[in-house]
Amino acid sequence: MIRYPEEVLRPVKQYLSSRLFGLEKRKKQFSSEDPFADVSRLNDNAAIDADAAERVGHMRVSAVKQTLDRSMIQIRKALTQIKIGRYGVCESCGKMIDTDRLMIMPETTWCVDCEKKREK
Repeated sequence: MIRYPEEVLRPVKQYLSSRLFGLEKRKKQFSSEDPFADVSRLNDNAAIDADAAERVGHMRVSAVKQTLDRSMIQIRKALTQIKIGRYGVCESCGKMIDTDRLMIMPETTWCVDCEKKREK
């Protein structure tokens, strides 16, 4: 199996680690914006429209957090692939992932063909 040299992987690893840190930070910020995280809302006998606004706010924060979680999982998988020496190898078919794809999406662990099959 072909492996990328350490000097090629080092900047990729640094980029992915930095991106992971940024996503974790954003997730914490969004968590603090969740209206359901405010314990004072339990004591508040606000109007129904305030409750609806809180629900919409909570759903928005939950959706963003879910998207961030997916991205963080994908980055962690790519970092693990670097660590075990399988970065750039499709986890489905075992073929090398096109370098153009890795340049655009360094966190990917699937080749284009397998990704298309997976999306169907």
